[in-house]
Amino acid sequence: MAVRWLLVASLAFFVGAVVWAVARFGLEAADQTASVVGGSIALLSLPISLYALRASGSAPEAGTAAGRVPVAREWVPTAAVTASLRPPVPSAPVRGRDNELAVLEHLRRDGGMAVVCGVGGLGKTTLAAHAAHRALQAGIRVFWVRWQDDPSRLAEDLTRIAQALGLAEELLEQARRGQAVLVDMVWEQLSAVSGWVVVVDNVDTPTRVGPGREPVAAYRGWLRPDGAGLLIVTSRDSAVTTWGQRARMVHLEPLAQGPAAAVLCDAAPSAGSEADAQVLAVRLGGLPLALEAAGRFLATATSRYRSFATYQEALDREFGELLGAAHPLAAADPDIARTVVRNTWDLSLEQLHRDGYILARPLLHLLALLEAAPIPRSLITPDLLIDAVGQNVTATGLDAALAGLHQYGLLGTPRTASDASAGDGAADNVGQVILHPLVREVMSISLIGDPASWHIALDAHLTQAVQDTASAGRAGWSTARLLTPHLPPLLSRAADHTFTASVDTLNILADTLREAGASAEEHLLRQHVLDAETSHLGPDHPGTLTSRNNLALVLRHLGRHQEAADLHRQTLADRERTLGPYHPHTLNSRNNLAITLTDLDRHQEAAGLHRRTLTHYENVLGPEHPDTLTSRNNLALALDRLGQYQEAADLHRRTLTDSSCTLGPHHPDTLTSRNNLALVLRHLGRHQEAADLHRQTLADRERTLGPEHPAALNSRNNLARALDSLGQHQEAVDLHRHNLADCERVFGPDHPHTLGSRHNLATALSHLGQHQQAADLHRRNLTDRERTLGPNHPDTLTSRNHLTQAVAAAEQTGHSRWWRPRRHGQP
Repeated sequence: MAVRWLLVASLAFFVGAVVWAVARFGLEAADQTASVVGGSIALLSLPISLYALRASGSAPEAGTAAGRVPVAREWVPTAAVTASLRPPVPSAPVRGRDNELAVLEHLRRDGGMAVVCGVGGLGKTTLAAHAAHRALQAGIRVFWVRWQDDPSRLAEDLTRIAQALGLAEELLEQARRGQAVLVDMVWEQLSAVSGWVVVVDNVDTPTRVGPGREPVAAYRGWLRPDGAGLLIVTSRDSAVTTWGQRARMVHLEPLAQGPAAAVLCDAAPSAGSEADAQVLAVRLGGLPLALEAAGRFLATATSRYRSFATYQEALDREFGELLGAAHPLAAADPDIARTVVRNTWDLSLEQLHRDGYILARPLLHLLALLEAAPIPRSLITPDLLIDAVGQNVTATGLDAALAGLHQYGLLGTPRTASDASAGDGAADNVGQVILHPLVREVMSISLIGDPASWHIALDAHLTQAVQDTASAGRAGWSTARLLTPHLPPLLSRAADHTFTASVDTLNILADTLREAGASAEEHLLRQHVLDAETSHLGPDHPGTLTSRNNLALVLRHLGRHQEAADLHRQTLADRERTLGPYHPHTLNSRNNLAITLTDLDRHQEAAGLHRRTLTHYENVLGPEHPDTLTSRNNLALALDRLGQYQEAADLHRRTLTDSSCTLGPHHPDTLTSRNNLALVLRHLGRHQEAADLHRQTLADRERTLGPEHPAALNSRNNLARALDSLGQHQEAVDLHRHNLADCERVFGPDHPHTLGSRHNLATALSHLGQHQQAADLHRRNLTDRERTLGPNHPDTLTSRNHLTQAVAAAEQTGHSRWWRPRRHGQP
């Protein structure tokens, strides 16, 4: 009706203008005036006519009920730019997300809200698109909304969706007149109708969702879990506090090696073998965005690298060009930034900065300068950031920055296997954070300015962290493990005047790791120290020879006995040549070589070396020097391994007597001699004497060293074994159980002492006839030893052998128990 009146008014205006022109100017001038006015009226009438002539016979939009002409319609230009609510069509199969898709499919049947979350580049939109596609195939109505940081646009889109699901135009009119709340009306409709899926993609600023400033978790705004269908939200914000307890959080992680390789092969099927694709997939950290970028590059006919292998090799040289390059339009267009590895995480950092987390970006840059490994939380202090960045930092501000980075998935908080096996009270459960490898690489190359001052700060704080960890004793063992991978760069960055101090720092941490039984971590540091000293000091320098000796010792603990023997032999030859055959360091090398030869079952050769070493110690230091007593003890141990028990017992008894006189009856070395004498008496079959000596040694060690000292735990273990040999199996089992509990508490679940204690308990249970319990313990030990020592370590092989025996014994016991009742039932 309003349009008609506009047209009538225009016509009346035209006629009036012509009559006035004739009266005022005459006919000819009036004709010209009429032409001008008429043309102007025609131009003004065109949009009115277009609006009046809108396609009334066309099908209704998604926002109207079927067959009903809406009360109000948009202009054609506006309608032309209105976003489609159709979901995107997946262009490639989704890999490695079967569990997540199953979760979304299950939620689709029950309704509610799912939040697919994780760091940028994990494929949240891809997963949502595949979930939407599956819903469409199942006959479900699907709507796709792209969050554009505009609450009014979101309101408009959700209102259109509610209309498409039957929301009456009369109800909308009530909201327009202020008689009803639009957001409540929309969600009442979505709650009343089932069989739909709505995806709201890339809601990375949930605080702006609206209406108003109320948080999403209040469930009074545009995103709610109240629908009878499924609302899927994708976001980088992974905080439960953001989305509320009723939202189902679907956290995405990097793809595993197999699915990640499949993504590469899907994108570039001619770029190489699956094995090569897996290697590249690991290098890219399983990040779907990086995998797809690499695949597109390899599939391009003009690319300079066309295979997985060459691309992987080139990444180390050209990371900044291949994946680390910034897109020139990314800063102005977030949609472009999301598709570029270099820029995608800038979106999160900019959002964190806008939210007040001003330390987030410099903190992430600083952490990226460390290695691609978990970082102990205790290293990340306000003082570290102050020294590196030069700005004021408070503990509260630092905590907030870490929380913000974690909330947006830019750093993780891993939980180790040993933590999980030991429970919440595990000694290894220390605070730690980790960066995705590609986040780390991108942030490290995008650091503005000279990183030298940052490295200086890091090196100083790493050094202090090592000193604090070493002084903490057993309480610092878990932190020592976490610090290990971050220490070698400190040595490589050392100047001439700081080289010795850096070596000392690595050796201090390596000594702590030896006490912790962390041989793999200790080996990493010992190898780096040896390589650095060989280059810096020369192969014959006394410090280099000591480092080679230390590396050989840790190789022995790793079960790599031949390598250890070869290094000890080389060190012995070099020390004899440079220091002489009687120097204490030379004698120590000969002793260590002999011990390693014993591990290789070359007992006769080992005993010969020990005899020669003992003779030299007696000649150089005297028969009662502590080093001489240690040498005699080691010869006795070698004779014990040779089966020459009586001679070994005589040597141990002599050593015990001399040690008691020289060092005192309660000196740790004296107690060690008594312990070793008891061991050889057990081998001689004199079990009661052995048990009595072990009981006495245990009492003395508990009194002088404490009941949880490693030597006291060792004595309790040896007493239990002696009682087991006496046939007192139940008492032996009780002692072993006590010892295992103490070892787990003192050393942690993965320490070699703990694994040895569990092995001995299992053996005692077998002697008690409890074969199934024994098998369970051996099975757990085998798993832990394979994980910590490797599948071919001698201790691992021992566990595998004893598990086989225990399982066979348990099966035999089961058969016997089944057979006896049948015999008793026969006439």
